[in-house]
Amino acid sequence: MALELRQSLKMVQRIIMTPQLQQAIKFLQLSRLELCQTVNHEMEINPLLEEVPGDETEERLPEEEKKEESIKEEPLKEVTIKETLRDDFDWEAYISEYNTAWASSPNEGAEDRQQSFENLISPKTNLYSHLMWQLQLSDLDEVQKEIGRYIIGNIDSDGYLKTSIDNIILSTHRSREEILKVLDIIHELDPVGVGAKDTKECLLIQLRFQNLMGSTVEKILTDHLKQLEKKRYHQIAKNLEVSLEEVLNAVSVIASLEPKPGRFYNDEETIYITPDVYVYKMGDEFRIVLNDDGLPKLRISAFYKETLVKKDDLSRATREYIRDKLKSASWLIKSIHQRQKTIYKATESIVKLQKDFFEFGAAHLKPMVLRDVAEDIQMHESTISRVMNNKYMYTPFGVLELKYFLNSGIQSVDGVDKVASLSVKERLKEIIRAEDKSKPFSDQEIVNILKRSNIDIARRTVAKYREMLRILPSNQRKNTYR
Repeated sequence: MALELRQSLKMVQRIIMTPQLQQAIKFLQLSRLELCQTVNHEMEINPLLEEVPGDETEERLPEEEKKEESIKEEPLKEVTIKETLRDDFDWEAYISEYNTAWASSPNEGAEDRQQSFENLISPKTNLYSHLMWQLQLSDLDEVQKEIGRYIIGNIDSDGYLKTSIDNIILSTHRSREEILKVLDIIHELDPVGVGAKDTKECLLIQLRFQNLMGSTVEKILTDHLKQLEKKRYHQIAKNLEVSLEEVLNAVSVIASLEPKPGRFYNDEETIYITPDVYVYKMGDEFRIVLNDDGLPKLRISAFYKETLVKKDDLSRATREYIRDKLKSASWLIKSIHQRQKTIYKATESIVKLQKDFFEFGAAHLKPMVLRDVAEDIQMHESTISRVMNNKYMYTPFGVLELKYFLNSGIQSVDGVDKVASLSVKERLKEIIRAEDKSKPFSDQEIVNILKRSNIDIARRTVAKYREMLRILPSNQRKNTYR
């Protein structure tokens, strides 16, 4: 069989992802902070991009322009100043101040005058620094401090020791007795209980510090911790041969202890969320406002556009460079506007589909999926998914992620409408919040209550929602002693 080359025409449909289209898709799924960083980076590498000054973005009124023109037409009058001095002027004080002015720099103390106490932020001390500071002030010798530094270095942010005594012995080459002695000292540093290997030891160290060793509290922590978790107070009282009142007092003491002693010295900074869009209620309608704060308003430099239009002696490479940067800048500005427009349309659709939520709260949330928003604004589901990724909305009920409004539906008892899963969770929390703590509702009783509210739900679904909300089962919520 002979091999030969042939040419043929063939018509095929393909989706070609151009670099511009990839950039537009990328901008859709960027968060607001990432978008600001991307725009600032583009401004650094593209000389044709420049930020519009804030004063140029504001439109001036015609009356103001007329006033400005009239001011320009008026001739300026020469200003004369007549200097007069009083006869009782204190020349000695003036000369004394003038002669001593050279001694201090004009900028001396300027920093102290500008900064106020309200603008000063003291760094938060973490647990490691706090323990090392106490170790350095202690009366331990240098060998004990060396052991203490190694132990403190292996304590996590919650205050627990994350290594074994054997590993400390191998690393420090010290005896077990020396290490245990230093560890006992660290246990009583502030916060008390730091350096324990587990919660039980941590609480016992705090009891020892309060001189409660040998009490009912210690016996409960040592031998009846499982029963304490399940609130079997009668059984604990029977086993310890004490009254129920004494057991309840001991439980109150245990509840006052700190299971994570390093929690107060956690130096993790709180990350505050800035909404991408605001929804305000104005009368009977809702107003949508995009958040453009911090996002530079871009324009193409007029200098480079004029340079490209003029028939100057520009080299071919220079002209091509300006053209490429001009296309890139134009597409960047267009992509940002398209992103903002798409977010606005998606938010408008959410407000329309979830109007009851914006009026009355989470209990009135309706089932909604990506397809509902996509069909409403006539866009693809993948585009809506990118729009809702890492975007937040300010609502009358707090700052919420756009994905918050996407939830599945649960069939109603009459089979006519569906109820959003988030609404069912809110209803579940309300039922448990209002229950009698001496006789809490079981999962089946909650199912029956929800059915009376026209919500058809299985018992295992109630149990799943309860676990998601971190609500204990009925036998652990029961409290007949308060």
